[in-house]
Amino acid sequence: MLLKGSYKKIEPASGAIIMASGIFLIGAVEAFPFLDVVMGKFLAFLLLIAWIVIYKSLSVQFFHRDFLFPFLKHPVKSFAIGTWIAGVSVLCNVFLKYFPGMLMLTQAIALLNTLLWIFFLINCFYNFKQLLVDHADYPTHGVLLLSTVGTQSIMVLLNNVFFQLPVYFAESVILLGLLFYVAGILLIGKRYIRQKGWNLADDWTNTNCIIHGALSITGLAVVTTNTFSPGTVAAFWYVVLALLVAVEILEVVRGIRRVQFYGWNKGIFTYHVTQWSRNFTFGMFYTFTLVMQNNPLYAVSARLSLFQERFMAVWAWVVFLALAAEIVLYFKSRIEEAELLSKRHAA
Repeated sequence: MLLKGSYKKIEPASGAIIMASGIFLIGAVEAFPFLDVVMGKFLAFLLLIAWIVIYKSLSVQFFHRDFLFPFLKHPVKSFAIGTWIAGVSVLCNVFLKYFPGMLMLTQAIALLNTLLWIFFLINCFYNFKQLLVDHADYPTHGVLLLSTVGTQSIMVLLNNVFFQLPVYFAESVILLGLLFYVAGILLIGKRYIRQKGWNLADDWTNTNCIIHGALSITGLAVVTTNTFSPGTVAAFWYVVLALLVAVEILEVVRGIRRVQFYGWNKGIFTYHVTQWSRNFTFGMFYTFTLVMQNNPLYAVSARLSLFQERFMAVWAWVVFLALAAEIVLYFKSRIEEAELLSKRHAA
């Protein structure tokens, strides 16, 4: 039964906050022993509180008629459900790491998340059909690739909280995620090829960093479920690294252009929920590399292993500092909102 009446509105992509924070606690935090060993359980508890607050608001909003139907029918925005699925998947993996005694609760949450993913799959097929047939000229962006992120996160989740999945099943779902990725990339590419006069400052979106992030979580799903050959995974890792470098070079150029056009504050220091996608993609590449190195099945050459170790030593700091910066931006925006509200009440 759908709800009526007023409710507190929340950005549908707010699940990205849990994705970005949680992936740090699963992966890059291991480079910071104090945060991992001493503060780990406390940080995991804070993540749980944040998840409860955010997902409570998302759930109430989702079951309101005036939000649900327009949201599900929207050919692009509805892909934000992928952040909800990936957020829960990440949270469960954080629980598994810091609170292994809560396994039964974690498994129950994982099953509910799998049901949500099945619903999301149906919605993905529907909206890809809309974008390919009914709304072929709709301006698309990286949020489409959350179809891949949500799908691969389920593979990682089920394998970790239950048991080693059958290889053929895991391969099929991972390939489905890759199919979504190809469809998303083609649609995004078509948008920028056909759109005339676009520029990096205004038309290249934060979510486009998922171009490499969706492949990172695909790699994580592969090395978690032991699918595909070591040589294939090593080549895949290089591809993801190349895309990460290429996309983030574009992001740097975009940042410079935005500062030139809008100044520092509006250009890059204004908070938006989609910025968390970058933190997630940074942390996901670290986690993909870490799990790949720790899995004996994917033992790589000594040369690549040494390069990965040196890269991760630097990349851990990139992940940490980017996350810290985003948290500062988030609280800065909340303080500014509170001050604005206070001034309105005073007036």
